[in-house]
Amino acid sequence: MVVLIAESLNIMSKTLGPALRERQAKPIQEMAKAEDEAGADYIDLNIGPARKAGDELLTWVVKTVREVTQKPLSLDTTNPVAMEAGLKVYTGGRPLINSVSLQPDRLAAGLPLVKKYNAYMVGLLWGQEGMPRDAAERGMLVAELLYKANEAGIPNEDIWVDPIVTPVCVEINQVKSCLEFMSMLSEIAPGCKTTVGLSNISNGTPAHLRTYLNRCYMIMLMRHGLYSAIVDIFDKELFKIAKGQNQKLVDIVYQLMDGKSPDLSGLNEEDLKVAKSVKVLTGDALYSHSWLES
Repeated sequence: MVVLIAESLNIMSKTLGPALRERQAKPIQEMAKAEDEAGADYIDLNIGPARKAGDELLTWVVKTVREVTQKPLSLDTTNPVAMEAGLKVYTGGRPLINSVSLQPDRLAAGLPLVKKYNAYMVGLLWGQEGMPRDAAERGMLVAELLYKANEAGIPNEDIWVDPIVTPVCVEINQVKSCLEFMSMLSEIAPGCKTTVGLSNISNGTPAHLRTYLNRCYMIMLMRHGLYSAIVDIFDKELFKIAKGQNQKLVDIVYQLMDGKSPDLSGLNEEDLKVAKSVKVLTGDALYSHSWLES
């Protein structure tokens, strides 16, 4: 089963972004409660770079959310001062630091916080030169990340590797190389967990079609041991798949990945659309907004 990290409390949200910036507790708490009730295993608090008073903002958000839910929190910011401020007031289980990348400044600031606050960390495979080009570069980056983390006293078991999911409508080779890397990771990085920003796969896709790509790609990643994902927790069908409640669809997607022709007759309309999305995500069909009509 996949650990689900709810993504909705995000400074970039058109509805919740203003509430975060203006310290409006009610909408923040209502969303946190809704994510909790929808079954989130973690709640992500994404305040972005938060260059201005980020420490005050994350302190306020952590305290505000803690008043209504005891679910573990993922603290999501690139501002190390804000991150530590949030960690200082964090209560209730081990926090998840999202994220520590291989950019020298973020690595130097992030690893000590992971150790000091006994946190889990998302290890984002973003290097000094930016986005890795393929599975091999991801492998080199994860080796470097683990070396630095282990040197700082952080065991593999506390590291959630994020190979970086990118939109299928932009670059299919990145989609495929992310899957390839995931298939190798257990050998390269024994003991490490994994996580992805799942909704990235469907960025740029019409809103009413995004769920099918999200569900399908999660299933494809699950085949390679996906541990967790940052998701739209309100997608009930995605939740069921993540928690092992739609194994028939999972098995069909796996068969399609192997190039087999499974019996699709027992699938409902929504599941059939997920199955149809396999060809786009494996690169066997070119992406277009009409891929479900083919």
